[in-house]
Amino acid sequence: MESVGVLNSPKALLDAVRRLGFLPFFKNEIPGFSIAEHTPPELWFSDEREGPWEWKGPVARTGEAVYGKFFRGRAGFIRRDLFPVFANYRRRGYDFDALYDDGFAPFADKQIYDALAQRGTLLSRELKLLSGFGKGGEKGFDPRITRLQMQCYVVIADFAYMRDRLGKEYGWGVARYAVPEALFGADFMREAYREDPALSRERVCALLRAVCPEAGERQIKRLLGD
Repeated sequence: MESVGVLNSPKALLDAVRRLGFLPFFKNEIPGFSIAEHTPPELWFSDEREGPWEWKGPVARTGEAVYGKFFRGRAGFIRRDLFPVFANYRRRGYDFDALYDDGFAPFADKQIYDALAQRGTLLSRELKLLSGFGKGGEKGFDPRITRLQMQCYVVIADFAYMRDRLGKEYGWGVARYAVPEALFGADFMREAYREDPALSRERVCALLRAVCPEAGERQIKRLLGD
């Protein structure tokens, strides 16, 4: 496997995503291919030093790496130039409106997507409220927003944190969702639609084989959640 390297800063994490193209956050079917396995233990949940949980937002904000639940419903990064290829494979060549019109997306997913597409970016609590999943409303927001990320119609653009009386951020952070077209432009995303989705998938798999030559086809398939 191409070296991930020691991940001890946001820069080191971004450099790894640049080199590898894809990098899941958590340990997965391919040994050694995750942020979790290459971050020093002392940087996890430390009160003195920031670690991977705090780096996610700064790395996503660079615009060079796209963050979301892309790997079997679990989080990870995809390098920006590869994201349209990945999205074309996951979207099967459909934009969301066409997906819904052809009966491949439920109305509740459309409510979430439309609320976000109309505004470009929303914190998760705002998105829940505006898409009808607030208190007393629709149920099942979490699996739906995960599915929309797996399909690459939604990404996580950043995180918002609570602040203590000294102004220091704390807590897990609240996801700020976005449609990728709002972040990168419709033309950037539309470019990949010129390619057959099956070819896009094969390109993704070929890149993963190059980075992880010891991984078998079954491992790659499971990582991708096919």
